[in-house]
Amino acid sequence: MSVDLPFFRYHPDPLASGSIRASAESCACCGRSTGWIYTATFYSAHEVSGRFCPWCIADGSAADRFEGEFTDSYGLDGVSDDVLHEVTRRTPGFHAWQDPHWLVHCHDAGAFVGEVGYTELAEHPEALDQLRADLRMDGCHDESQVERLLTHLGDGMTAMLFRCTDCGVHLAYADAS
Repeated sequence: MSVDLPFFRYHPDPLASGSIRASAESCACCGRSTGWIYTATFYSAHEVSGRFCPWCIADGSAADRFEGEFTDSYGLDGVSDDVLHEVTRRTPGFHAWQDPHWLVHCHDAGAFVGEVGYTELAEHPEALDQLRADLRMDGCHDESQVERLLTHLGDGMTAMLFRCTDCGVHLAYADAS
């Protein structure tokens, strides 16, 4: 089993996020059994029977062959076409209850860190403050309710954590069932 997985700038640890896992399954694109398989989203109008190896994601061959994307371009406003292409067509997506989307900071896509609860989120106060502001904008104006939602992440709501690839600030959005 190979351990030298391709590096994904915008999803640096797809094993930790569960988007890629060890598997003897053959890749639907190249037909090889590499020891690793992608487990998250892929959007295509074409019928795809099977999943992809990390190498067919990294080199873009899976997205090209099946004319698809691993994540939606929603949220990727203000990034270059090259970054948009890399995130949607050459980067593993991630598991989410709602349609996953990518966060942007410093005019670049953030690096997906993973799904986190309150304890992990509290280590990044800027992301926690952003999530508080987002909950208020979504109509949750009772501060005790906002804090209760945040401290009970994992009970029907979780946070998706990103890190800016330029300045290192952390960002998050809420994902609910």
